[in-house]
Amino acid sequence: MSNVSRRDFLKLAATNAAVAGMLSAGTLDLHANPLGLPIGCQTWPVRQMIAKDFPGTIKTLAAAGFQSIELCSPYGYADSGFADVGKYSGAQLRKILSDAGVTCISSHFGLDELRKDQERSIAWAKDVGLTQMLVASLEGPKNPTIDDVKRAADEYNRIAERAHKAGIQQGLHNEGWLTTHVPDGQRTYDLLFKFLDPKLVKFQFQVSTIAQGFDAVHYFRKYPGRFISMHAQGWDAKTKKIVPIGQGTLNWKEIFEAAKVGGIKNYFVEMSLPMMKASVPYLRKLNV
Repeated sequence: MSNVSRRDFLKLAATNAAVAGMLSAGTLDLHANPLGLPIGCQTWPVRQMIAKDFPGTIKTLAAAGFQSIELCSPYGYADSGFADVGKYSGAQLRKILSDAGVTCISSHFGLDELRKDQERSIAWAKDVGLTQMLVASLEGPKNPTIDDVKRAADEYNRIAERAHKAGIQQGLHNEGWLTTHVPDGQRTYDLLFKFLDPKLVKFQFQVSTIAQGFDAVHYFRKYPGRFISMHAQGWDAKTKKIVPIGQGTLNWKEIFEAAKVGGIKNYFVEMSLPMMKASVPYLRKLNV
């Protein structure tokens, strides 16, 4: 046993306690993230920044506290600011993300690009290391019939089957045409849960569609296991405006509890950059 004075012992004990406290706090912060998942963000809101400086934009998101990102395809979203993302090889992209301390397993793709050259999109996804390919919406007439919805679902099932064979999960968002209704009053979105193969297609819920009456808690519980991710926005029912997560009138603890039932594997904050940054402290403390 070493010869340590009582004063030195007390100093050492105090130092060890402080270090243990910091480690414990770090562990608590890690596990306080909702569902124990990394706090993610969609890159669509910062597309103009990405068009000018992709590596710098990723560093900005990481500095704001985001641990994962969701991209948009450099082919389907080339005109929206993502064209230059395509100039990087998969290895280069992975290094940019790794150097910034973030991960990326998901990206949005244009429906038309998957119709025209899905093999190219799948090849890019696999090169980058993605496991999820999402589409924002499907296409159909303004006032669809059930048959119209069935035709759109059949096409997407075929697209999703090809992705499945490549080892990638295809997913579907809920905006645009998916918010329409068929003549008997049923939502197109609800019909798609019947027509899309649950193995081939998972769903990504856009929380802000509560503005059109789409409630996240309701859908996660109504269709257990059918979801893979969500885009998260705060919402104030009084002002009818998007706000940072943790502000407004949404019950986020309830949303994330229901997300467990829905099968959510990741989530991405998607608002203006200042609102996304303002959402991080709340999410860090939310323990679900």
